[in-house]
Amino acid sequence: MILVDSTVWIDLFRKQPTAPTAILERLLEWGEAAVTPVIIQEILQGASDAQSLERLRTHLLPLPLLESRSEAATHVAAAELYARCRWAGMTPRSPHDCLIAVIAVEHGVSLLHDDRDFEYLARMEPDLRLIARQ
Repeated sequence: MILVDSTVWIDLFRKQPTAPTAILERLLEWGEAAVTPVIIQEILQGASDAQSLERLRTHLLPLPLLESRSEAATHVAAAELYARCRWAGMTPRSPHDCLIAVIAVEHGVSLLHDDRDFEYLARMEPDLRLIARQ
């Protein structure tokens, strides 16, 4: 199972060919692409209209869902990761990225992304395994 960040899903839905979208297409064929609730939220909130929102929901909701092991503990860990980044001089652009990173670590899965912030988060959180951006 591979957790797939919204950055890759958005490129896939926009039909933008990238190395991460090519990997995502293979993961979908194998049934190995997973999402989290916050990734679903990030994608759905960008829908251009009600029809688009429904189409996105139809694609995303059947996928394997990786949820927090413990809501409070997961959010505390995400806040701590965000704070450690800030203390080191790099403030993540989205606190959601810290939550996604922590959920990937909790589940012991790799993260497929196309967002430079995850590269920094992985330096701050050595248990975060990334699929390298090409």
